[in-house]
Amino acid sequence: MRLLFLGDMVGKTGRTAVWEQLPGLISDFNLDFVIVNGENAAGGFGITEEIFRETISAGADVVTTGNHVWDQRDALAFAPREERFLRPSNFPKGTPGRGSGVYIARNGARVLVANIMGRVFMHPELDDPFQAGERELAACPLGEQADAVVIDFHAEATSEKMCFAHFVDGRASLVVGTHTHQPTGDHHILNGGTGYISDAGMCGDYDSSLGMDKEEPLNRFLSKVPKGRFEAATGPATLCGVGVDISDRSGLTERIAPFRRGPRLEETAPSFWS
Repeated sequence: MRLLFLGDMVGKTGRTAVWEQLPGLISDFNLDFVIVNGENAAGGFGITEEIFRETISAGADVVTTGNHVWDQRDALAFAPREERFLRPSNFPKGTPGRGSGVYIARNGARVLVANIMGRVFMHPELDDPFQAGERELAACPLGEQADAVVIDFHAEATSEKMCFAHFVDGRASLVVGTHTHQPTGDHHILNGGTGYISDAGMCGDYDSSLGMDKEEPLNRFLSKVPKGRFEAATGPATLCGVGVDISDRSGLTERIAPFRRGPRLEETAPSFWS
């Protein structure tokens, strides 16, 4: 199975780039499944139902989120009725929406997607992500109820991301780190066969501070006195993510490589997709 994961969409420039380019990517690379993190898509803070629906219409199979999931109050209303919209599964019991789901890929495979948030340096501090991961895997084991298992681990600390990946190694197809908006170069396959990358990066303007217009963040570092709100940068967006080939036999990752397309970073796509 050929799967593409795109990192956090940031603002209008990020979401528009995804909407414009994703249909062509699905066609050009014969993608079986696409996951997009959308938690910063509405002006850099949260996501609306309209943005979610446009992302699905562009070809995303699932939209994941993270700590900004409820920044737009609209999300509290639509989350319960949209099966392809995920918020972190380790929110307290009774939180609107769902943290995981099983979806059918274009090749007919059953894909469990789980959205889990870390706790180190994160707010709000949610339930134990390791226990949440264990529950998800126990309820839908790889090779039994699922042909592939992908986990969006939304966290700040690289150590927490890495330890979580080792915790589920051999039981998940892929663990993708999100949240820090900076693509890492540590994509690899763990000993048990789970694909891993510490952060997929963002889909947004990289002439910025993590996708936000750089003037106000820079001002706050220099003066410690806010002059205004953070606003999403509006320059041309670069798409960042990771591509994997998942074995139809084992459900584990066979090949993994970064995906980057846009004006700021060196462009790259999985060579095994050519």
